[in-house]
Amino acid sequence: MPLVRDTRLAMGLLRKALATRNARRDLRRALEARGPLPTGTFQIAVYFADGAVNMYQMRQWYAPLQKLAEKWPVVVISRAIRGADALLKDDALPIAYAPTVNAVEEVLAEQDIRIVLYVNQNTRNFQMFRYGQRWHVFINHGESDKMYMSTNQYKAYDYAFVAGDAARNRLSRVLWDYDLDRRTFAIGRPQADHYSGEFPYTPDDRTVVLYAPTWEGDRPSAHYGSIASHGEALVTALLATGRHRVIYRPHPRSGVVDAAYGAANARIVAALKAANAADPAAHHVHDTGAELGWQLAAADLAIVDISAMVYDRLAVGKPLMITRPTDPEALVDDSGYLSACEWLDAAASGSIVAEADRVLGDPDAVGRLEHWVQHYFGDTTPGAATERFESAIAELMQRWDTWHHTGP
Repeated sequence: MPLVRDTRLAMGLLRKALATRNARRDLRRALEARGPLPTGTFQIAVYFADGAVNMYQMRQWYAPLQKLAEKWPVVVISRAIRGADALLKDDALPIAYAPTVNAVEEVLAEQDIRIVLYVNQNTRNFQMFRYGQRWHVFINHGESDKMYMSTNQYKAYDYAFVAGDAARNRLSRVLWDYDLDRRTFAIGRPQADHYSGEFPYTPDDRTVVLYAPTWEGDRPSAHYGSIASHGEALVTALLATGRHRVIYRPHPRSGVVDAAYGAANARIVAALKAANAADPAAHHVHDTGAELGWQLAAADLAIVDISAMVYDRLAVGKPLMITRPTDPEALVDDSGYLSACEWLDAAASGSIVAEADRVLGDPDAVGRLEHWVQHYFGDTTPGAATERFESAIAELMQRWDTWHHTGP
């Protein structure tokens, strides 16, 4: 019915407009309460043009950036109302709200910004590239073998911080006339140095399984999400044993494109709630928290989709399984870790208990993981990645100083 459809569309637009108005009001009040930022203070900026839905891309960098700010003060330049509102509420880093280009220029005029870091490929990044006499550095929001990780957009930045040899090999296969040695720095996974936090349960003899699926994707080549194809069956099987604890951490965008995918997510959440009601000692977790770290360290086994979560877990060096996409058009780069990983097919999801026991009992798994951890992240000794991250920043600060004094 066209009339019903148009009415729903109008109502949706009205709700969105009201939410935006409320967010703008809350943001204005928060900025007024905070007061202006000190001028001439910040040398490093993180440019974030997204809204709240992509805050996970920023939040995973909070701890490394807070550590970095002990030497070089860091400010986040936020372009979107809801993104800035979320950043202010997190209160992890100083925030400069700059909705217009003129506002961006005011921030640059007031601060001594020498390095601009980017966590994603938002098209509005291009507005920031116009400003020279500072380094523009892509730091990304994770490591994976998705096509996103070798896009030609890397060339738009002066430099890129990558995880390790796997990333360098990936870029060398795809990018033409790109000087990897000059324009990339291998830093590992600094976030892994901060994998910590309090568990929302008391550890016991249950086997802890982290299931962290990605969203459904917005095109066939990126249909990596497993909630609808694998998730319900595997979660149901694990909940039934009485000897497993499930930590369910779905991607925050789950269901934004496909309502059926969102419905499957809701059913899993309901199943976890029902299982906890039936057995309060189970302490299954529906994890929607901003912090990522304790989950990766706590889980005996992780089940993830093709996403950055594969490599977040790989950096821990503990067993994991990867769901095989059911869409034949989903692009899978099997030249790296995915060529030797433990796949979980949709048809085997209901047999996850046996599959998990097999993987956890495999004596060869440790050796394989050690090889791939080294290939993707290099030295994962606690603190090593943080040192490489800060050394890369120090090198760029030195290059900035050289160009500032001797450049044209």
